[in-house]
Amino acid sequence: MSTTYPTGARGRPVRLGLRENRLQFTLLVIVSICVGGLVGLDRITVPLIGSEIFGLTSDLAPFSCIIAFGLTRAFTNFAVGAFTARLRRKQLLVAGWLLGIPVPFALAYAPSWGWVVAANVLLG
Repeated sequence: MSTTYPTGARGRPVRLGLRENRLQFTLLVIVSICVGGLVGLDRITVPLIGSEIFGLTSDLAPFSCIIAFGLTRAFTNFAVGAFTARLRRKQLLVAGWLLGIPVPFALAYAPSWGWVVAANVLLG
């Protein structure tokens, strides 16, 4: 009785397990830590940036970033579903990562509150 294994995109057999896929798993962990750290840092610092630097007194202003992030994330997830038929998952992930590169810089050097909201749109 022989066992056949499915083949990947390059025609090589798919190897399951963490040991066999340690490089991809390590990349996934690093990216997850970076994204999670940035989102966590963003949620802590944005209200402080709004009140301390831009002098915003309303609680609604910091929530505008969270709303912008949430709406963008929802629409992006919806749109990406349509692109999965035409593009590979890796292409979509890389495009998302490239869009996220300017986020920390936009937050660090934001001249106005609009820049902070725009950075959260890119983060979404």
